[in-house]
Amino acid sequence: MPLLKSWVASANDANHPFPLNNLPYGVFSTEGSDPRCGVAIGDMILDITAAEAEGLIALSDEPLFDMPFWNVLMEEGPAVWTAFRERLTALLAEGSTEQDKAEPLLVTAADADLHMPFAVSEYTDFYAGKQHAQNMGAILRGSPDLPANWLHIPIGYNGRASSVVVSGTPIHRPNGQTKAPDADMPSFGPSKRLDIELEMGAIVGTGSDLGQPITVDEADAMIFGYVLLNDWSARDIQGWEYQPLGPFQGKAFGTSISPWIVTAAALESFRAPTPARDKELLPYLNGSKDGLYDIELEVLMQPEGAETASVIAKTNYNRMYYSAAEQLCHHAIGGCEMNSGDLLGSGTISGPVREEYGSLMELSWAGREPFTLETGETRGFIEDGDTLTLRGNARGDGYTIGFGDCTGTILPAVNWPAE
Repeated sequence: MPLLKSWVASANDANHPFPLNNLPYGVFSTEGSDPRCGVAIGDMILDITAAEAEGLIALSDEPLFDMPFWNVLMEEGPAVWTAFRERLTALLAEGSTEQDKAEPLLVTAADADLHMPFAVSEYTDFYAGKQHAQNMGAILRGSPDLPANWLHIPIGYNGRASSVVVSGTPIHRPNGQTKAPDADMPSFGPSKRLDIELEMGAIVGTGSDLGQPITVDEADAMIFGYVLLNDWSARDIQGWEYQPLGPFQGKAFGTSISPWIVTAAALESFRAPTPARDKELLPYLNGSKDGLYDIELEVLMQPEGAETASVIAKTNYNRMYYSAAEQLCHHAIGGCEMNSGDLLGSGTISGPVREEYGSLMELSWAGREPFTLETGETRGFIEDGDTLTLRGNARGDGYTIGFGDCTGTILPAVNWPAE
């Protein structure tokens, strides 16, 4: 599909992340206003709440956009999602007969603050990148061999929806228990091995019923869209606590997402196949569509006071072993009810060479091989004041589908118990 031209001139730049082909959904506010739903188009945001109030968008007898989140539209299902996207395209396309009505509803994006784009119902994080899993095995156990179940099921754990935050929200270094290898007792204090995880987040649009499994194809149709996701990780806290039940406090303190929901429809032409299987999957995990997407990803690190950020990793979402639809199918296969607004983290995305590793744990090989930033500073793990940014883009024929930055700055740990 080539670039779709818009009367919003900035949207026609081949390198701009928000062309008419994209139309991502977010929540924004301006000075003195309440948060409301908006759609990014070039350097502008179309006020969707106002457009519905003025009758430019009428998809239902009841308002869909009078709340500062997109969950109400998500619950309407794919037919309404398609109708809404078609209506937006008609309003914003070059030659639209309604430009005079829509143009007054545009807000300059640079003047807006962005908020959480949807209310997270529940959050599940997966461990579905093969290279990452092999790297972690080599680092922690001295062998890249995968767990016995890894090639058969998408492994995951239930995380905390309460600590999912929008890009730009600062994250405090977590306190917790850790234990040195040669210590008799654990100690309490700030994490010393703070990390990121480069992930994609899939957002469930329509849910499933309790007790009712779903197929991979049904799961694919249920996914509303995608965000960039950074699952911040305290490796030392996690290493002490995760046996035998998996991550807990080492992951619960913060998960950052990008501010714009890029719809599955906008990514349709970027579908990519999952890799050849080392072992044949059980039939229920087979779908009829390519499940991954060709999305270029990068991680940047900027120390406090530095003028520029250093790119420390570049990879692609198509490096994953399991797709979001396969993960969602497996999540519901035992009868677990999936809800509109559920967030599924892909798991850390790493490629086959060090430059493609999606965590500092891998990039520095658990701190044993620190890497050097453009500033000349070295890092094994994150230091206070560091800002980490995830970026993602899909490159089309004369256009770019972007997500907006997923950024977070690490603040010092809270002094607790207070002295």
